[in-house]
Amino acid sequence: MRQIAIALAGNPNSGKTTMFNALTGARQRVGNYPGITVEKKEGVLEIEDGKSVRVIDLPGTYSLTAYSQEELVARNFIVDQRPNVVVDIINTGALERNLYLAVQFMELGVPVILALNMIDEVRKRNITIDSARLAKLMNVPVIETVARTGAGKKELLGKAVAVAEKQREWRPLALSYGPVLDPALEEMSALIEREALLTDRYPARWVALKYLEGDEEVQRLGRSASPAASKLEELAARVTGHCKTMLNTYPEAVITDHRYQYITSALNNGVVTREKANEGIQASDRLDRVLTHPYVGPPLMALILYTVYKITFGLGKTPLTWVQDGFDALGQFAGAVIPEGLLKSLVVSGVIHGVGGIMVFVPLIMIMFFLLSFLEDSGYMARMAYMLDRVLRIFGLHGSSVMPYVVSGGIAGGCAVPGIMSTRTLRSPKEKLATILTSTLMACGAKLPVFILLVAAFFPDDSAMAMFLITMLGWIMALLVAKALRSTIIKGPATPFVMELPPYRIPTLRSMCIHTWEKTSQYLRKAGTIILAISILLWAAMTFPTLPGETLQGFEADKAAIEERIASHKAGSDSESGEIKALEEKATGIENEQAQAALRHSLAGRFGIALEPVSKLAGFDWRTNIALIGGFAAKEVVVATLGTAYSLGEVKSDEPEPLSEKLASDPAWSPLVAASLIVFVLLYSPCLVSVVTMARETSWKWAAFAMTFDTVMAFGLAVAVFQVGKTFL
Repeated sequence: MRQIAIALAGNPNSGKTTMFNALTGARQRVGNYPGITVEKKEGVLEIEDGKSVRVIDLPGTYSLTAYSQEELVARNFIVDQRPNVVVDIINTGALERNLYLAVQFMELGVPVILALNMIDEVRKRNITIDSARLAKLMNVPVIETVARTGAGKKELLGKAVAVAEKQREWRPLALSYGPVLDPALEEMSALIEREALLTDRYPARWVALKYLEGDEEVQRLGRSASPAASKLEELAARVTGHCKTMLNTYPEAVITDHRYQYITSALNNGVVTREKANEGIQASDRLDRVLTHPYVGPPLMALILYTVYKITFGLGKTPLTWVQDGFDALGQFAGAVIPEGLLKSLVVSGVIHGVGGIMVFVPLIMIMFFLLSFLEDSGYMARMAYMLDRVLRIFGLHGSSVMPYVVSGGIAGGCAVPGIMSTRTLRSPKEKLATILTSTLMACGAKLPVFILLVAAFFPDDSAMAMFLITMLGWIMALLVAKALRSTIIKGPATPFVMELPPYRIPTLRSMCIHTWEKTSQYLRKAGTIILAISILLWAAMTFPTLPGETLQGFEADKAAIEERIASHKAGSDSESGEIKALEEKATGIENEQAQAALRHSLAGRFGIALEPVSKLAGFDWRTNIALIGGFAAKEVVVATLGTAYSLGEVKSDEPEPLSEKLASDPAWSPLVAASLIVFVLLYSPCLVSVVTMARETSWKWAAFAMTFDTVMAFGLAVAVFQVGKTFL
């Protein structure tokens, strides 16, 4: 066996991803599962004897019944890819609930190892876990771990390799489900084996259980595999009717009860010993009494978010200046070594000033991601979801809508694509649709460069407060739009919210750095690929067609006349007079007029000018229109396009001027225009990748609706901000 495949599974908030990071470190590859947009993480590490271990981080799931797409993805990967071993990462503080998933792995027959994670938290609560006894009673290996510190990871990896090399066949666990279900399971299993119904993928008894649980995916596969599936559905319906009549319950509830009885009997058989059990949980409870208090918790949450922005701008100002100076120096160097012409314009204006306008914000974004990873790893993010559930219900949303909002940019810096994908945890299709359509209104990481640019240019003394207010505006608009949608075109009942809060823990520096690098590297890859390509295309649109020959000749003639006068003055006695300086400034002015005329004559310039009669209602000039058009593809392009536009039309200077200073000194701009543009960028059409993801999760009809509705709403509000502000300011 040259490569061993280990799948990491577990409930959400069990520390599964932390363990994945501890095992693989930076040796990770992030992609999507084939045909769907659920994120797939893999890492490969070398071990002794030339062997390698492939570690797959499965989506967090509470069950193997296909209630959500994450659960379906995890199940399908295990049965189709057949990893050598599944490591079930268990939150030991909620051992009984977490073992429910482990029992389902055992019933499936896959070789499984239980990793009792966060064992240190349990010991602090004066609870003793006899892992050796648990291993004996459940007949599976059990390893104690603390993923946050890496404790137990070597033992876990060694045991996983040993199990993978020893056990080749799947050995399903057969639990008894009582006198009502057991006979039905026997009959259904015999039929499944006789007809070979899905037995190439699943054990026969497991398929029978899924029919009794009403698993839609298994039923669908059964119908396409054999006519005998109809007989199975009839048997399942008969058992369901019998359970409802005789026991006033359903087969799924009976199955759940017996699984928990199996778990409880094991835990009560000397596995768990509690001494002063309440004493150890007081610290966590004391924190929650304050941080999740109905009246104190929300203001504290707002203060924490404000502090994140305050620290980000405070620490990020100096490195941002360094990066900005570096790109300015690079632009000067390229301008000096590349001859005049289109190549110089492409490199300096299209690439360096375009992509460089995005890259200068990397220090700020890294700091923000680092702070957000601290909030996530500490367990506070889950508390945010818990607190906001009460608010979201008022607006027709579900408590589980919180995480899609947060991931999409509810705390500025997220991304709408994983935010949209995370709505799969929502059981109600209408709550899911409302969440998808409104999650893109948040201050995602792609919009951050625009906001940071405008805040730095027009609100430098209140940058943290400005970013905080932008984030709050995203929440307010998302909730108001959700309420409007749920009251009109997406009506439907609300569903209950259940969430398990993880314990508070101090994040490790290593884990925070890995999370920060993951997010930052995605940003850098996007800047180096998508943004670069779009910047070049927009440069071409802002360069061609070039000015007509007679217009160019006119500019050249004017410049030649001035240069002749300058030469004449220098040859005379007044070579040091102020007249020469005035002539040189006039020549620079003509160059600027030529650059402005060329930009206005280009394809992009003409389009921007054509939109100006409408866009000026919101304070946007033609150059801003060009940038906003590019923003339909990716919001970062707004900054890149402004950088290119002002570079192509700037006054020549020995000292390069940052884009923020160019905007602040431009008469067409003002704090009011900046506020109007911030509102528009925050709310208008999702980027192209988000639109495609939205269409996959819903339909192209709803994706088109989001693009149109968001843009119209954003422009209306931007016009209101500009016009009302112009009236009162």
